[in-house]
Amino acid sequence: MSDSDLMTLYSGRILALAADIPHLGQLDAPQGMAKKRSPLCGSTVSVEVQMTDGKVSAFAQEVRACALGQAAASVLGQAVIGRTLAELEATRSALSAMLKDDGPIPPAPFADFEVLIPARAYKNRHASILLAIEATVDAVRLAQA
Repeated sequence: MSDSDLMTLYSGRILALAADIPHLGQLDAPQGMAKKRSPLCGSTVSVEVQMTDGKVSAFAQEVRACALGQAAASVLGQAVIGRTLAELEATRSALSAMLKDDGPIPPAPFADFEVLIPARAYKNRHASILLAIEATVDAVRLAQA
């Protein structure tokens, strides 16, 4: 990866998101928990949720990932409260399609995932970017089971 590629991929906006991840920590009484790990890079994200009336009412995450994974967790953390399982599954599908198939940016309130468009060209980074949303979907499913 050249220096200019790195500068494009790790933009100031990505680094700012990575430095300000919402909802770090753990919940006192989670209803659902999930942990995801990328075998390629070793990044991990753990998520805990509480649900009220089918929507995420409390959320916590622990993120040990590269700047791209951290930025994705930050975008997710900003918008996850109040979302349903269906909305989160749709967001996961949209983010995956944006990265892997040049699909459109996920719709609001997750449109800030557009900051990760430069990562499309780096397939080895996709798994780390998807960890937070995948863990969240799994945690919400467990909470609703």
